[in-house]
Amino acid sequence: MKEFNLGIIGLGNVGSGVVRILNERRFMLAQKIGSSIQIKRICDINLKRKHNVHVSEKIFTKNAYDIINDPQIDIVVELIGGIHPAYEYIFEALKKGKNVVTANKALLAEYGQQLFTHALDCNKNIYFEASVGAGIPIIKSLREGLVANKFHSVFGIVNGTSNFVLSCMSESHCSFNEALHLAKERGFAEKDPTLDIEGVDSAHKLILLTYLAFGRFVNMKDVWREGISSLSLADIRYAQELNLAIKLLAVAKRKTDSLEVRVHPALINNRHPLAAVNGVNNAIYVCSDLAGDLLFSGPGAGQSSAASAVVSDIVDVIQDLKAGMFRPTLNTLVDSSIKRLRNPDEFESRYYIRFTALDKPGVLAKISSILARYNISIASVTQKERHKAKSVPIVMVIHEAKERHLRQALVEIDKLPVIKEKSVAIRIEEL
Repeated sequence: MKEFNLGIIGLGNVGSGVVRILNERRFMLAQKIGSSIQIKRICDINLKRKHNVHVSEKIFTKNAYDIINDPQIDIVVELIGGIHPAYEYIFEALKKGKNVVTANKALLAEYGQQLFTHALDCNKNIYFEASVGAGIPIIKSLREGLVANKFHSVFGIVNGTSNFVLSCMSESHCSFNEALHLAKERGFAEKDPTLDIEGVDSAHKLILLTYLAFGRFVNMKDVWREGISSLSLADIRYAQELNLAIKLLAVAKRKTDSLEVRVHPALINNRHPLAAVNGVNNAIYVCSDLAGDLLFSGPGAGQSSAASAVVSDIVDVIQDLKAGMFRPTLNTLVDSSIKRLRNPDEFESRYYIRFTALDKPGVLAKISSILARYNISIASVTQKERHKAKSVPIVMVIHEAKERHLRQALVEIDKLPVIKEKSVAIRIEEL
């Protein structure tokens, strides 16, 4: 039975999970793939963590190049995260003739095109299933299972922290800050959760999904991004009254010859399957021409889930090596029908809008006249709790309007003396 040697760089949460799975399921995996997997070297700057895994202390090192330069190591598994030195480690590992497995979505979103091109030049590959949705097999599904399809759109709930916070606000009627505090208490949020709640993590994953579905790499600056920190419990309650659920969505959507790539809070119909994805779960909803509309869902984080995807990639590398097969990561079949990325000003959507206004006659007339000037049509309007001489919420749903026109109208409306707070506008996504 042929043996394949691994070098693992990073023994954090996911790295420890990978070592545990490879140890506990060594014989099962060997039976399934007809080869044995040997962890030859582990690199971590904190050698105290070696006590968390059951392997010989002799295989530990603090120097990643002990792995990269070892000719006996077939596969390098990078699990340290971040941009540097992860980029340098992967680049050099490929140069040394090793295939690479990584879960590093931030690195691939920033430098994926360069690394995939370098891998192609080196006749090696980068496997990255765990980078989106942890154990949800979305990368392999887009690359292989749906290879004959053309995609209309991809919608993702791809950040467990944000989804937990929004679920908590919806189910327990707590404030954003209370929900975020609970997420930290339960270990679902980092000490500094900015990357999660402001949509940065979702944008990283969306860049990879866009590349796989549409063959086009986009830059972070090209992803329209809004977070969830400004959402209020009131908006969630009013949305529920409209049979809508609010989610932080990552969206890649084809519009004739252009592509929209955006991350933002969105309202979706309660009957849509994405509306039922709660807690730390993730889901990706793919709209394709041949297979139809597909939902991939499951835990989007956690040691076992992410480690499961990493081990799957390791097995894929081994199967490819045994077959003498090379499957380039770089997608050279770019969708030529997509000529450009859409400017955010061109986005069109229905919107939920909440105004906070004085309870006086003529307020609605002033608001509606400004909207009309920008060719924005009102579908419904509800004035909430009435308290004489005090500010009251006015909730509107408008028909499809251009983003640019709506933002211009809201700037004017917010300058009215009767408007007491900045107006809130949330897209209603039609899936």
